[in-house]
Amino acid sequence: MERSKLPGVAGAAGACAILALVFSASPARGGKPNPAAQAVTVVRVPDGGIQPQIAVDGAGVLHMVYFRGTAEHGDLYYVRSPDRGATFSAPIPVNSHPGSAIATGNIRGAHIALGRNGQVYVAWDGTYELDRPGVTKPWMKKPMLFARLNQAGSGFEPERNVIQAAYGLDGGGAIAADQAGNVYVFWHAPAPGNEGEGNRRVWVARSRDDGRTFEAERPAFDRATGACGCCGMSAFADRSGNLFVLYRSATETVHRDMYLLESQDHGATFHGADIAPWNIGACTMSLEDLAEGPGGVLAAWETMGNVYYGVVDASSGRMSAPVAMPGDAQRRKYPVVAANSRGETLVAWAEGMAWGKGGSAAWQILDAKGAPEGAVGRAAGVPAWSLVAAFARPGGGFTVVY
Repeated sequence: MERSKLPGVAGAAGACAILALVFSASPARGGKPNPAAQAVTVVRVPDGGIQPQIAVDGAGVLHMVYFRGTAEHGDLYYVRSPDRGATFSAPIPVNSHPGSAIATGNIRGAHIALGRNGQVYVAWDGTYELDRPGVTKPWMKKPMLFARLNQAGSGFEPERNVIQAAYGLDGGGAIAADQAGNVYVFWHAPAPGNEGEGNRRVWVARSRDDGRTFEAERPAFDRATGACGCCGMSAFADRSGNLFVLYRSATETVHRDMYLLESQDHGATFHGADIAPWNIGACTMSLEDLAEGPGGVLAAWETMGNVYYGVVDASSGRMSAPVAMPGDAQRRKYPVVAANSRGETLVAWAEGMAWGKGGSAAWQILDAKGAPEGAVGRAAGVPAWSLVAAFARPGGGFTVVY
């Protein structure tokens, strides 16, 4: 979601030679050559980082958080780019507790959101154990961490754990923010005193004061769907302040369907719908993505090895008929979605990835009606434990970052 320009962040401090490849989205449409603006540019994360997460503000400035270090205990860094990825500012450390970020599993890393006046927020699964007397299981001691950029834009305030009672992190959390000063951190964990995926719930901790303080967490959805333990999730607030969440259920441990939650009252209540069934008795380690386009909120997720795309009607909360990405659908994972001003959509994902193994980036451009334009594009070289990110450039082109 585009938001107002962030004041005071350190300016560009040295250019990174990051432009790798440029691809044409398709050779022709309607018998005429496609505009050059449809080119897809591929860029590597600066400084050898992995797991990029991106937000673009209303002035077109790109804000990115990424991971560096040992996969089990690494660190997060924040950069910005005023020229849509041609150069980046000097990296600013995000986490104050060294090694408190994790990359293993691909789904437990950082998420970024921009709030009122372009305020930058980051949330991630913490790696260290909290002192919780009487609790012996390590996964019941992990914090859900939150940090925000200071007003000077020179560094992040010390990270904070937003969990007060609902411990039990396994998969990744999510964050969203709106222009009214609301910030939402989501995660899934069993209800206190319970265990098992079927007892997991999606929890939300809400701030009404731009992330200065947070209310105690509460369940976001009153239906007992469970949550896929080692799966991530996505959250997003649109320009009107409507709040959306995508997560994978674990009802009876085998119904790992994709659920869409929507709130039109700033997180006070949520309505939910099952948008993509998938019966599988295993953890899928999946991720989802939400973004805003001219026609509504865009969603991307994976089911049975392929990536799907849909548009959410903000007034009804209903998802359009899902569109499967064309071509050979094997091991497509970790999708992201972006839309340009022309109503075209880019869906990007990683493929060929495995535990501790890298793969390739792939993408498909869809027209304003959701029909594929041209063939699937690909670029090799996604590092182990990494992800892809994407954004639209002025004029209509797209950039994939990995």
